[in-house]
Amino acid sequence: MQPEITIESVGDTKPWAREGVRLTGAAWFATLVLSSAGLAIILNQIFNLQVFGFRPISTSYYYIIVGLFMPVAFITSPAREADTERVRWYDWVLAAAAFGVCMYFAAHTDEILNRGWEFQAPLPVVLQAGALVLLSLEAVRRCAGLPLFIICAIFAAFPLYTGYLPGFLWGVQMTLPETVLSHSLGVESIIGIPIRVIADLLIGFIVFGVALTVSGGGTFFMDLASALMGHARGGPAKVAILSSGFFGSLSGSVISNVISTGSMTIPTMKRCGYPAAYAGAVESCASTGGALMPPVMGSVAFVMASFMNVPYAEIMVAATVPALLFYLVLLIQTDCYAARNGLKGLPRDQLPKVWKVLRSGWVYLISLAVLVAMLLATNAEAKAPFYVTVLLVLTALFRARKDNMLRPLLDMVMETGATIGMLVGVLAGVGMVVGALAITGVGNAFSRELLQYAGGNPYLLLVFGALTSFILGMGMTVSACYIFLAVVLAPALVQGGFSQMASHLFILYWAMLSYITPPVAMAAVAASSIAKAPAMRTGVTAMRLGAILFVLPFLFVLQPSLILEGAPGEIVLSVSTAILSILMLSAASERYIYFVGRSARGWEALVLLAGGLCLLVPGLTTDLAGLAALALVMGTAFLSKSDMRPAVATAKDSE
Repeated sequence: MQPEITIESVGDTKPWAREGVRLTGAAWFATLVLSSAGLAIILNQIFNLQVFGFRPISTSYYYIIVGLFMPVAFITSPAREADTERVRWYDWVLAAAAFGVCMYFAAHTDEILNRGWEFQAPLPVVLQAGALVLLSLEAVRRCAGLPLFIICAIFAAFPLYTGYLPGFLWGVQMTLPETVLSHSLGVESIIGIPIRVIADLLIGFIVFGVALTVSGGGTFFMDLASALMGHARGGPAKVAILSSGFFGSLSGSVISNVISTGSMTIPTMKRCGYPAAYAGAVESCASTGGALMPPVMGSVAFVMASFMNVPYAEIMVAATVPALLFYLVLLIQTDCYAARNGLKGLPRDQLPKVWKVLRSGWVYLISLAVLVAMLLATNAEAKAPFYVTVLLVLTALFRARKDNMLRPLLDMVMETGATIGMLVGVLAGVGMVVGALAITGVGNAFSRELLQYAGGNPYLLLVFGALTSFILGMGMTVSACYIFLAVVLAPALVQGGFSQMASHLFILYWAMLSYITPPVAMAAVAASSIAKAPAMRTGVTAMRLGAILFVLPFLFVLQPSLILEGAPGEIVLSVSTAILSILMLSAASERYIYFVGRSARGWEALVLLAGGLCLLVPGLTTDLAGLAALALVMGTAFLSKSDMRPAVATAKDSE
């Protein structure tokens, strides 16, 4: 199973310590020094501090970031399972090589730009460029697994053989020196958009996520979810949904979200009567949705903002309604399931008190509110999370014991460095996929061919896009899948007449679906191991629970008002009909009718299903058909319920 690369995992697991005792002694010290130096240079660059007059140009800055954090990836991520307990000599060699090559390029950016080294360079430069390509591929293998390594390796070598390929795969062919120079010294490959997003924008949010965890935010949000929903009908499942939504919105992680929150929520659900597979499915769906939930949606959302050349706040706003609809359907479905099966909530005396939780953790809510306000009201996207982090760091220091005041700061630096190292290790390799498609011209050709195959049919184009996204999502991380498709698929969707924002969100959502869909279903597999349930059964149940997620991407592409594009009245109408349709679809899925309080019969479930789907399709006719279906089921249910009451009373009187 490939690990998910995210901003930060929530919980007590520390990325730099997850391999047991791997980081001790010199390895721990080297990681601390590299991470500290990297964070200092990032702060100097973003805030334009010019400490000692130092502020490198952008190209040099990107090489410095790769040169400081790729070695961290080699130190923290073992080359093989046998090396999980210690850092081997070849880890040090690779770390030193990555540091040396990148610092050489950082010191010679003038020659790279002015002498055209990207196209032709001296032999020592060519050899170092080839070394950086190999180092990037090894970093991908360590940090993201073999499948993504194979994909990146194929595309890294793509310019060498594209001249022999047929059709739209044909492109400009290059020699080996030209290929490695383009990858290492060009601005579209290793130091292309993915690395630039990390260096210019994402790192502040990584620091914020780590500071939130170190200061105790993870415990606070779990307690808050328990206090709000733990006592309700089917409370443990709702706690799982809310807590995973809270954590995921800040971390963007799917797998680490399942592991950290699921270790607490899944056993609780099982103790309260939920089947093991259902408990695992609830947690895997909720964790998957967390990666789509603002304000922090994971690294891919920032990459999306860079590809679209729009402020991150626009991505955050557009994703809000679809994410809330997804969590709403999970809450409703688990509530229907609990009602139909008679599952109760937890006793109030076993749950934390809401006001007590809020008093102990109000600083986290304030921090989130300030972050969102700054993202929406200012253009300081890169600086905003650093300002908020100061408040969280002070909170962590205040809560730390007086004899261990430095521990929170050390933990924050180590966790931040390990997380950035993982991201740099993956996205430097993924950048070569983008670079290969750009320098050969194949990316644009793919978009043209896709439009031609669709024959101008927008629905067929969306189906092609969904299948492509889903298949690639099986072997790539979400970030890698999105980056690839943003180059080859998004232009085709935009040229097909769809909204740019909706097209990019469409790709992101479908890439996420493989986490809850068999045969891959990585989130379901992770949850099933905690629930001790069959992985395939958990995956099938998760797919049914998250069924609305399969429909939502098509909805906001065909109806952009759901991503808040359009007139206010149109947005209100679209969101209202979507909520009503979710109620109907959830009732049909779980076969339970709200307000009547009984299970739905077969024909009632079918009518609710048809009516809910009608409401999802924009148009007056379909809306009226959906409302008519709802009226038919509810009217029949109330009449049958009122007809039963006299009969029951008569039976009691006769006794």
